[in-house]
Amino acid sequence: MPRLRLFAFGLLVLANLLWSGNWVLGRALRDTFGPIGLNFWRWTIAAAVLAPFVYRRVLAKRALVRRHAGVLALLALTGAALYQSLVYLGLSSTTAVNGVLLNSSTPLFILLCSWLMEREQPTARQVAGMLISLSGIAVIVTRGDPASLVALEGHAGDAWILLAMPIWGVYSVLLKRSPPGLGALEMLFVIAAAGVLMLAPFYLREALRAPPVLPSPEALGGILYIGIAASVIAFSFWNRAVDIVGANAAGFTLHLLPAFGTALAILALGESFAAFHALGFALIVLGVVLATARSPGRGSC
Repeated sequence: MPRLRLFAFGLLVLANLLWSGNWVLGRALRDTFGPIGLNFWRWTIAAAVLAPFVYRRVLAKRALVRRHAGVLALLALTGAALYQSLVYLGLSSTTAVNGVLLNSSTPLFILLCSWLMEREQPTARQVAGMLISLSGIAVIVTRGDPASLVALEGHAGDAWILLAMPIWGVYSVLLKRSPPGLGALEMLFVIAAAGVLMLAPFYLREALRAPPVLPSPEALGGILYIGIAASVIAFSFWNRAVDIVGANAAGFTLHLLPAFGTALAILALGESFAAFHALGFALIVLGVVLATARSPGRGSC
């Protein structure tokens, strides 16, 4: 069913577009919210938005939720509590350039997690596509000048973001083991609610150390975007697409995130569009297409 596969990759493109805004806002809101607080309110908002639509259905399926409590708890821990907390922690002390560059390593970790957890071997096409996409990211990050790589500064936040990458790999692979009787929005609600419970004691500790400040209207709009667009909508798209094409194929589309981040910076900050932007974006898309295309004899989803 080629149309179903095309639909899935459309969802992945939209998810990456929405997530690129999350990275920009995660850096912008670092003075208003602590990293744990930002993540806590992100998933609190997501759970509150989802609750009116799915709470009764989840309650009716509580026996199913209890039977799969282990894998759901792991999905909440990796996808909601740990991953984004580490990203926000990293963005509080590193540059956006460094963060985006490190984020491009995610497909490597998804491949590694798939091999360790599912014994899935990467293909030569996937490896080639990944390398092409990485070269496109390098073109954008270095503004077409490879020599500028030596000027990238190291930051303490780099380690936190790099640590987050394999955690996202584990989350993506674990999605295969999610309860088949639980709908996408129902599962997302369970993950969000469980993530809030996991984050609550750490948020309380963070708040006692640095009392929260009243957010400005702009900051409030930013956290609402993160809670609704980058959480409810983007995660729903990602989870549904991974269910169709698998974690490995979906992981390669994460190379679109830095391309979208560059485009958002151009639109929001008025930066000019240069030839290296076009070249980098073209290489990223080429790599994603190569990595996710199926061989003629393998069939379709």
